[in-house]
Amino acid sequence: MSSTRVRYITNYRMPFTRQLRIHHKTMDMKKLRINKLRRKQPEAPSRITNETVAEHREKILAGGRKFKYPIQYARHKLVINALLVTLVSFTFLFIVAWHQLYIAQNSSTLMYRVTRLIPVPVANVDGEMVPYNDYLSRLRFNEFWLRKYGDVKLDSKDGQTQLAYIKRQVLNTAIQDAYAKKLAPLHEVAVSDKEIDDTILQQRYTASGQISEETYYSALQMTNGWSKDDLVMSLRRTLLRNKVAFAIDTKAAKQAEEAAKLVASTNGDFPKVAEQLASLPGAKMTARNSDLVNTVSTFGGLQVSEVAKLEKGQVSSVIKSSTDDGYYFVKVIDKTDTQVSFSYLHIPLTMFSENLSKLKKDGKITEYIKVAEQEQS
Repeated sequence: MSSTRVRYITNYRMPFTRQLRIHHKTMDMKKLRINKLRRKQPEAPSRITNETVAEHREKILAGGRKFKYPIQYARHKLVINALLVTLVSFTFLFIVAWHQLYIAQNSSTLMYRVTRLIPVPVANVDGEMVPYNDYLSRLRFNEFWLRKYGDVKLDSKDGQTQLAYIKRQVLNTAIQDAYAKKLAPLHEVAVSDKEIDDTILQQRYTASGQISEETYYSALQMTNGWSKDDLVMSLRRTLLRNKVAFAIDTKAAKQAEEAAKLVASTNGDFPKVAEQLASLPGAKMTARNSDLVNTVSTFGGLQVSEVAKLEKGQVSSVIKSSTDDGYYFVKVIDKTDTQVSFSYLHIPLTMFSENLSKLKKDGKITEYIKVAEQEQS
């Protein structure tokens, strides 16, 4: 009996124990699932009050900072890359423009516009920059005329020789203009808009009468390739150079002052005046006679229209040339409605060119392009 009981109890308890173990394992797995689900669920926000608002704000800002710094780094890198690309582009354009201007000496419309927008030098005279656009303006004028009306082609050997001569002339003129600009404030010299307008008006007179302003500028564009702005800029430089040349030449001014006295006393005996004043410091005076000259033309630096206003046999007072040619005294020999002949006494200006020659000799003129020097005859 006892053995039967023990066997029963043993058989009964063993399956129950297994059941307990299985039950406990199942409960543990359910607890793990519940804990995982609880971790995944967002924490319910607590109530925001005046006391906790600062804490909540800090939590929100802290959560956003992890996104802020990567964006700032990417933006900083983008700005640096953009600056590098811009710098490389400008460097490349600068090298190309430098080569086209100073090595290839490109005189195209594009490079002319570039030099008008960006003031770059073609030379330097006594510390004064010689603008490249001044040089290109006159060079393009001559190139246009040679291509349209020249007897030789610019691409030929003779054409290149002629162009080299013109380049030297144009560069010398640009240097003179820059030197005059440097001296102008020292001598209180300036060119007004009225002086430019008067010069243009005078140029509009032809043998057949005065032409209209529209016709004048159209002809200028057709024959010279210049716009109105190009003409005004050129006239301003030329007039300023002429006025400065007169202002600094004290020797010629003294010669003209002394000549005026003798011209009046000799009734225009110009050879005698030139002979008596030969000992004065300054350039040599010349006394000559002209042929019949059209009244709307120029003679040297003289506007013949001014000479034509004199009566036959009348002697003028001192006349300043419209260029830097110097001083004139004239006496009308004969005249018609359209022509006039006259004798004249010419006193040239020399100090401006002498000063430039001295600056060149002293090494104070620097040219940034290679242009052949002209052989002195």
